[in-house]
Parts: sequence; structure tokens; C-alpha cells
Amino acid sequence: MVILSYNIRIDMETVTLSSKFQIVIPQAVREKLRLTPGRKFRVIGYGDRVELIPIRPIEEMRGILKGMDTNIEREDDRL
Repeated sequence: MVILSYNIRIDMETVTLSSKFQIVIPQAVREKLRLTPGRKFRVIGYGDRVELIPIRPIEEMRGILKGMDTNIEREDDRL
């Protein structure tokens, strides 16, 4: 299923929770997010949904803020 929201394409897949409370992440999603076996996730219950957030090694985070504008107006009482 594809949903268009704010001009962003969101691919949705349906999975089934097993009797052992396990799910399989569909191949298309694994490939798109470059998930590998052993990857750890944070699991968040948010309202009526479950969110899985991949924990990324610090090495992958290098340069993530590159190009960020750091010129901000500061208040006089702040360093």
C-alpha cells in the first residue's frame, strides 16, 4: 500500500504477529532502511501504535548534521 502525505511517499506493508509475539520486517523495508541481522531497535508504544527505531552505531551518525545552519540569534543572558 502506498500513501501520499505532504508529497512524501510512504510505503506500507502488512505483517502478522506470531504466537511468540514476533514479526518479520518485509524485505523491501529491510533493503530501503539497510537493516542487517543483529540490528537493535528502540521499541516505543505511542498512542495505539508500536514504533521501531533502529539504533545506529555512532560511526553512522558522523556527518549527520553537516550543513546545519548554526548561526542563530542568542539571547543576552545565554552563552
